[in-house]
Amino acid sequence: MIDECLVVEFAVTGDDCPLAEASRKAETRIDCKPPQHRDDGYTLLRFSAPAENDALVDVLDGDDRIRYLHVTTTDGRRNFRCLSKHACVVHELTNVGFMAESLRYREGNAKFTGAVVGHDVLQGVLEAAGETVGMRLERVHQLGSEDENAVAQQWDVTPAQERALRTALEFGYFSVPRETTASDVAGELGISKSAFLERLRRAERSMFSQMFA
Repeated sequence: MIDECLVVEFAVTGDDCPLAEASRKAETRIDCKPPQHRDDGYTLLRFSAPAENDALVDVLDGDDRIRYLHVTTTDGRRNFRCLSKHACVVHELTNVGFMAESLRYREGNAKFTGAVVGHDVLQGVLEAAGETVGMRLERVHQLGSEDENAVAQQWDVTPAQERALRTALEFGYFSVPRETTASDVAGELGISKSAFLERLRRAERSMFSQMFA
């Protein structure tokens, strides 16, 4: 058994997959779960985007590479399921050991976040990334390392609350002016908007209570 697991994030430019092109044409952000290959050559895609952007549905519906597009709306987000005839470049990494957890598309660019088990696998993934046009390693850190738990330990917040804070900060939720919405952050976390806001308020209450005690 290999004890070491590393979290890896790649920045991707120039991907011509349907979701990358749709995020550029519809000028929206798309949050995608790991694509699933099928024996018939199609890829199953499951993703979401802000509901207020009507252009995305039209763009995807007009893409000849997309089949059986299904759309539902929940908590201010549209949830999509479809089949794609075009394989995403993340499969090049998956074939050598990259375990994708999330794919985020915006303005035609993407970020792939996932894990690899051990440095030997990481080396193979990096070699595959180096052979893929427009793919760059953004960061690597050890899963469950002490620095990941430092905030929770210092400020007495739960791991879920810490993830909500980190994600909100990363996506510009605390920026002035705000760069994203509560619904977008909630979608990235895979929870409802109300659940995200509750985690945020509880974390802020805990941290502020200690700061101003």
